[in-house]
Amino acid sequence: MDSTELDAHRKVVKTRSGQISYLDFGAGRPVLLIHGLGTCNYLWRNLIGRLSGEYRLLAPDFPGHGASPVDPAQELTLTAFAEVIEDFLDALGLPSVDLVSNDTGGAITQIFAARHPERLRTLTLTNCEAHDNIPNEEFRGTVELARRGELVAFAAQLTSNFAIARSPRSLGANYEDPAYLSDEMIATYLGSAAGTPEAAANFQRLLAGLDAAELLAAEPGLRTLQVPTLIVWGTADLHFEVSWAHYLRGLIPGAYAVVELPGAKLHFPDERAAEFAEILREHWSLHPPGADDA
Repeated sequence: MDSTELDAHRKVVKTRSGQISYLDFGAGRPVLLIHGLGTCNYLWRNLIGRLSGEYRLLAPDFPGHGASPVDPAQELTLTAFAEVIEDFLDALGLPSVDLVSNDTGGAITQIFAARHPERLRTLTLTNCEAHDNIPNEEFRGTVELARRGELVAFAAQLTSNFAIARSPRSLGANYEDPAYLSDEMIATYLGSAAGTPEAAANFQRLLAGLDAAELLAAEPGLRTLQVPTLIVWGTADLHFEVSWAHYLRGLIPGAYAVVELPGAKLHFPDERAAEFAEILREHWSLHPPGADDA
Protein backbone atom coordinates (compact mmCIF):
# COMPACT_ATOMS: atom_id res chain seq x y z
CA MET A 1 0.00 0.00 0.00
CA ASP A 2 1.56 3.31 -1.09
CA SER A 3 1.04 6.85 0.16
CA THR A 4 -1.65 7.59 -2.44
CA GLU A 5 -3.78 4.70 -1.19
CA LEU A 6 -3.20 5.74 2.41
CA ASP A 7 -4.10 9.37 1.77
CA ALA A 8 -7.47 8.30 0.39
CA HIS A 9 -8.26 7.18 3.95
CA ARG A 10 -6.62 10.11 5.73
CA LYS A 11 -8.73 12.28 8.02
CA VAL A 12 -8.11 15.15 10.40
CA VAL A 13 -9.68 15.63 13.81
CA LYS A 14 -9.43 18.62 16.11
CA THR A 15 -8.42 17.65 19.64
CA ARG A 16 -7.31 19.37 22.82
CA SER A 17 -3.77 18.52 21.68
CA GLY A 18 -4.24 20.22 18.32
CA GLN A 19 -5.17 18.91 14.90
CA ILE A 20 -4.33 15.23 14.47
CA SER A 21 -4.03 13.60 11.07
CA TYR A 22 -4.93 9.92 11.06
CA LEU A 23 -5.68 6.95 8.84
CA ASP A 24 -9.06 5.27 9.19
CA PHE A 25 -9.52 1.90 7.49
CA GLY A 26 -12.18 -0.76 7.80
CA ALA A 27 -15.07 -1.15 10.23
CA GLY A 28 -15.90 -2.95 13.44
CA ARG A 29 -13.69 -3.53 16.43
CA PRO A 30 -11.41 -0.45 16.79
CA VAL A 31 -7.66 -0.97 16.80
CA LEU A 32 -5.31 1.93 17.55
CA LEU A 33 -1.82 1.81 15.99
CA ILE A 34 0.81 4.00 17.67
CA HIS A 35 4.10 4.79 15.91
CA GLY A 36 7.40 5.86 17.48
CA LEU A 37 9.51 8.98 17.20
CA GLY A 38 10.89 9.79 13.77
CA THR A 39 8.38 7.64 11.89
CA CYS A 40 4.64 8.18 11.32
CA ASN A 41 1.49 6.22 10.56
CA TYR A 42 3.04 5.12 7.24
CA LEU A 43 4.81 2.50 9.37
CA TRP A 44 1.52 0.58 9.65
CA ARG A 45 0.55 0.48 5.97
CA ASN A 46 1.33 -3.21 5.45
CA LEU A 47 -0.41 -4.26 8.66
CA ILE A 48 -3.42 -2.15 7.67
CA GLY A 49 -3.47 -3.93 4.33
CA ARG A 50 -3.60 -7.29 6.10
CA LEU A 51 -6.23 -6.47 8.72
CA SER A 52 -8.53 -3.73 7.43
CA GLY A 53 -11.07 -6.24 6.14
CA GLU A 54 -11.65 -7.48 9.69
CA TYR A 55 -11.20 -4.50 12.02
CA ARG A 56 -11.38 -0.73 12.11
CA LEU A 57 -7.75 0.38 12.06
CA LEU A 58 -6.91 3.87 13.30
CA ALA A 59 -3.38 5.19 12.94
CA PRO A 60 -2.77 8.76 14.13
CA ASP A 61 0.33 10.85 13.50
CA PHE A 62 1.80 12.44 16.60
CA PRO A 63 2.36 16.22 16.43
CA GLY A 64 5.40 16.96 14.31
CA HIS A 65 5.16 13.58 12.58
CA GLY A 66 3.52 12.66 9.31
CA ALA A 67 0.77 15.14 8.51
CA SER A 68 0.06 16.36 12.05
CA PRO A 69 1.27 19.92 12.66
CA VAL A 70 3.03 21.08 15.79
CA ASP A 71 2.88 24.47 17.43
CA PRO A 72 6.34 25.87 18.26
CA ALA A 73 5.14 26.40 21.84
CA GLN A 74 3.56 22.94 22.14
CA GLU A 75 4.88 20.63 24.83
CA LEU A 76 6.78 17.74 23.24
CA THR A 77 7.25 15.08 25.90
CA LEU A 78 6.31 11.45 26.31
CA THR A 79 3.60 12.45 28.77
CA ALA A 80 2.22 15.08 26.40
CA PHE A 81 2.05 12.46 23.64
CA ALA A 82 0.24 10.09 26.00
CA GLU A 83 -2.31 12.88 26.40
CA VAL A 84 -2.56 13.06 22.61
CA ILE A 85 -3.77 9.44 22.64
CA GLU A 86 -6.41 10.28 25.26
CA ASP A 87 -7.54 13.37 23.38
CA PHE A 88 -7.68 11.48 20.07
CA LEU A 89 -9.92 8.76 21.53
CA ASP A 90 -12.15 11.38 23.13
CA ALA A 91 -12.47 13.30 19.87
CA LEU A 92 -13.52 10.14 18.03
CA GLY A 93 -15.86 9.05 20.82
CA LEU A 94 -14.08 5.75 21.42
CA PRO A 95 -14.36 4.46 25.00
CA SER A 96 -11.85 1.65 24.50
CA VAL A 97 -9.60 0.13 21.85
CA ASP A 98 -7.13 -2.63 21.17
CA LEU A 99 -3.83 -0.75 21.18
CA VAL A 100 -0.66 -1.74 19.31
CA SER A 101 2.56 0.27 19.60
CA ASN A 102 6.13 0.23 18.34
CA ASP A 103 9.42 1.84 19.32
CA THR A 104 9.06 4.91 21.57
CA GLY A 105 5.35 4.70 20.86
CA GLY A 106 5.54 1.80 23.31
CA ALA A 107 6.97 4.07 26.02
CA ILE A 108 4.20 6.60 25.34
CA THR A 109 1.65 3.79 25.45
CA GLN A 110 2.93 2.57 28.81
CA ILE A 111 2.34 6.02 30.27
CA PHE A 112 -1.14 6.12 28.74
CA ALA A 113 -1.97 2.59 29.96
CA ALA A 114 -0.86 3.36 33.50
CA ARG A 115 -3.14 6.41 33.55
CA HIS A 116 -6.12 5.03 31.62
CA PRO A 117 -6.35 1.23 31.79
CA GLU A 118 -10.10 1.49 31.24
CA ARG A 119 -9.48 2.75 27.69
CA LEU A 120 -7.73 -0.49 26.66
CA ARG A 121 -9.42 -3.74 25.70
CA THR A 122 -6.03 -5.29 24.95
CA LEU A 123 -2.48 -4.01 24.68
CA THR A 124 0.30 -5.15 22.37
CA LEU A 125 3.82 -3.86 22.96
CA THR A 126 6.58 -4.41 20.43
CA ASN A 127 10.25 -3.44 20.72
CA CYS A 128 10.27 -0.32 22.87
CA GLU A 129 11.77 1.39 25.90
CA ALA A 130 11.18 0.00 29.37
CA HIS A 131 12.11 1.14 32.89
CA ASP A 132 15.08 3.54 32.58
CA ASN A 133 16.24 2.45 29.12
CA ILE A 134 15.61 5.84 27.52
CA PRO A 135 17.39 7.01 25.56
CA ASN A 136 18.68 3.54 24.79
CA GLU A 137 22.40 3.12 24.26
CA GLU A 138 22.20 2.80 20.48
CA PHE A 139 20.15 6.00 20.20
CA ARG A 140 22.00 8.01 22.84
CA GLY A 141 24.37 9.61 20.35
CA THR A 142 21.47 11.05 18.37
CA VAL A 143 19.87 12.40 21.53
CA GLU A 144 23.17 14.00 22.54
CA LEU A 145 23.29 15.71 19.14
CA ALA A 146 19.86 17.11 19.88
CA ARG A 147 20.87 18.31 23.32
CA ARG A 148 23.88 20.10 21.82
CA GLY A 149 21.68 21.69 19.17
CA GLU A 150 23.41 19.84 16.35
CA LEU A 151 20.63 17.55 15.16
CA VAL A 152 19.20 19.96 12.59
CA ALA A 153 22.44 19.91 10.59
CA PHE A 154 22.70 16.12 10.87
CA ALA A 155 19.10 15.70 9.69
CA ALA A 156 19.87 17.84 6.64
CA GLN A 157 22.57 15.34 5.64
CA LEU A 158 20.06 12.48 5.77
CA THR A 159 17.38 14.27 3.80
CA SER A 160 19.86 15.19 1.06
CA ASN A 161 21.38 11.71 0.77
CA PHE A 162 19.06 8.72 0.94
CA ALA A 163 22.02 6.33 0.70
CA ILE A 164 23.19 7.57 4.09
CA ALA A 165 19.66 7.34 5.48
CA ARG A 166 19.29 3.77 4.20
CA SER A 167 22.64 2.63 5.59
CA PRO A 168 22.97 0.35 8.64
CA ARG A 169 24.26 3.40 10.49
CA SER A 170 20.91 5.16 10.12
CA LEU A 171 17.35 4.06 9.32
CA GLY A 172 18.62 0.86 7.74
CA ALA A 173 19.64 -0.36 11.18
CA ASN A 174 15.96 -0.85 12.01
CA TYR A 175 15.33 -3.36 9.19
CA GLU A 176 16.62 -6.87 8.55
CA ASP A 177 17.12 -5.83 4.93
CA PRO A 178 18.07 -2.14 4.61
CA ALA A 179 17.23 -2.35 0.91
CA TYR A 180 13.61 -2.80 1.99
CA LEU A 181 13.61 0.96 2.72
CA SER A 182 12.26 2.52 -0.47
CA ASP A 183 12.86 6.14 -1.36
CA GLU A 184 9.19 6.78 -0.60
CA MET A 185 9.58 5.37 2.91
CA ILE A 186 12.67 7.44 3.61
CA ALA A 187 11.12 10.60 2.19
CA THR A 188 7.97 10.06 4.25
CA TYR A 189 9.79 9.49 7.55
CA LEU A 190 12.43 12.17 7.13
CA GLY A 191 10.09 14.65 5.48
CA SER A 192 7.85 14.94 8.51
CA ALA A 193 10.56 14.96 11.18
CA ALA A 194 13.26 16.88 9.33
CA GLY A 195 11.96 18.00 5.94
CA THR A 196 12.23 21.68 6.83
CA PRO A 197 14.45 23.56 9.30
CA GLU A 198 11.35 24.22 11.41
CA ALA A 199 10.39 20.53 11.49
CA ALA A 200 13.95 19.53 12.34
CA ALA A 201 14.06 22.11 15.15
CA ASN A 202 10.86 20.71 16.66
CA PHE A 203 12.17 17.16 16.38
CA GLN A 204 15.43 18.27 17.99
CA ARG A 205 13.44 19.79 20.87
CA LEU A 206 11.51 16.53 21.27
CA LEU A 207 14.61 14.34 21.41
CA ALA A 208 16.51 16.73 23.66
CA GLY A 209 13.74 16.45 26.23
CA LEU A 210 13.60 12.65 26.46
CA ASP A 211 13.56 11.79 30.14
CA ALA A 212 13.50 8.34 31.71
CA ALA A 213 11.74 9.82 34.74
CA GLU A 214 8.50 10.01 32.75
CA LEU A 215 8.53 6.30 32.02
CA LEU A 216 9.64 5.37 35.53
CA ALA A 217 6.72 7.36 36.92
CA ALA A 218 4.35 5.04 35.04
CA GLU A 219 5.65 1.87 36.67
CA PRO A 220 3.38 1.92 39.76
CA GLY A 221 0.37 1.98 37.42
CA LEU A 222 1.86 -0.72 35.20
CA ARG A 223 2.36 -2.97 38.23
CA THR A 224 -1.43 -3.10 38.65
CA LEU A 225 -2.35 -3.21 34.94
CA GLN A 226 -4.67 -6.16 34.35
CA VAL A 227 -5.32 -5.42 30.65
CA PRO A 228 -4.55 -8.51 28.54
CA THR A 229 -1.10 -7.67 27.22
CA LEU A 230 0.92 -9.41 24.54
CA ILE A 231 4.59 -8.58 24.03
CA VAL A 232 6.06 -9.27 20.59
CA TRP A 233 9.79 -8.72 20.19
CA GLY A 234 12.30 -8.85 17.38
CA THR A 235 15.40 -10.61 18.67
CA ALA A 236 17.94 -8.81 16.44
CA ASP A 237 16.99 -5.26 17.40
CA LEU A 238 20.02 -3.07 18.07
CA HIS A 239 18.03 -0.74 20.33
CA PHE A 240 16.03 -3.01 22.63
CA GLU A 241 17.35 -6.38 23.79
CA VAL A 242 14.94 -9.26 24.36
CA SER A 243 15.57 -8.99 28.10
CA TRP A 244 13.41 -5.85 28.09
CA ALA A 245 10.46 -7.85 26.74
CA HIS A 246 10.69 -10.20 29.70
CA TYR A 247 11.11 -7.26 32.04
CA LEU A 248 7.78 -5.90 30.81
CA ARG A 249 6.11 -9.27 31.18
CA GLY A 250 7.24 -9.42 34.77
CA LEU A 251 6.13 -5.84 35.41
CA ILE A 252 2.59 -5.98 33.96
CA PRO A 253 0.22 -8.47 35.65
CA GLY A 254 -1.94 -8.68 32.53
CA ALA A 255 1.01 -9.66 30.32
CA TYR A 256 0.52 -13.31 29.49
CA ALA A 257 3.14 -14.03 26.80
CA VAL A 258 6.29 -12.90 25.07
CA VAL A 259 6.48 -13.86 21.40
CA GLU A 260 10.03 -13.67 20.07
CA LEU A 261 10.61 -13.16 16.35
CA PRO A 262 14.08 -14.50 15.51
CA GLY A 263 16.11 -12.11 13.39
CA ALA A 264 13.50 -9.35 13.44
CA LYS A 265 14.53 -5.75 14.06
CA LEU A 266 12.85 -2.65 15.43
CA HIS A 267 10.40 -1.98 12.61
CA PHE A 268 9.28 -5.56 12.06
CA PRO A 269 5.58 -4.50 12.20
CA ASP A 270 6.28 -3.03 8.75
CA GLU A 271 8.81 -5.50 7.36
CA ARG A 272 7.11 -8.65 8.73
CA ALA A 273 3.50 -7.46 8.71
CA ALA A 274 2.03 -10.76 7.48
CA GLU A 275 3.53 -12.68 10.39
CA PHE A 276 2.60 -9.99 12.88
CA ALA A 277 -1.00 -9.87 11.64
CA GLU A 278 -1.46 -13.55 12.43
CA ILE A 279 -0.09 -13.04 15.93
CA LEU A 280 -2.50 -10.15 16.51
CA ARG A 281 -5.50 -12.10 15.23
CA GLU A 282 -4.80 -14.85 17.75
CA HIS A 283 -4.27 -12.34 20.55
CA TRP A 284 -7.55 -10.53 19.87
CA SER A 285 -9.50 -13.77 19.42
CA LEU A 286 -8.81 -14.55 23.06
CA HIS A 287 -10.51 -11.30 24.10
CA PRO A 288 -13.72 -10.72 22.08
CA PRO A 289 -15.19 -7.21 21.86
CA GLY A 290 -17.94 -6.08 24.19
CA ALA A 291 -21.24 -4.41 23.44
CA ASP A 292 -19.83 -0.93 24.00
CA ASP A 293 -17.17 -1.16 21.31
CA ALA A 294 -17.66 1.20 18.37
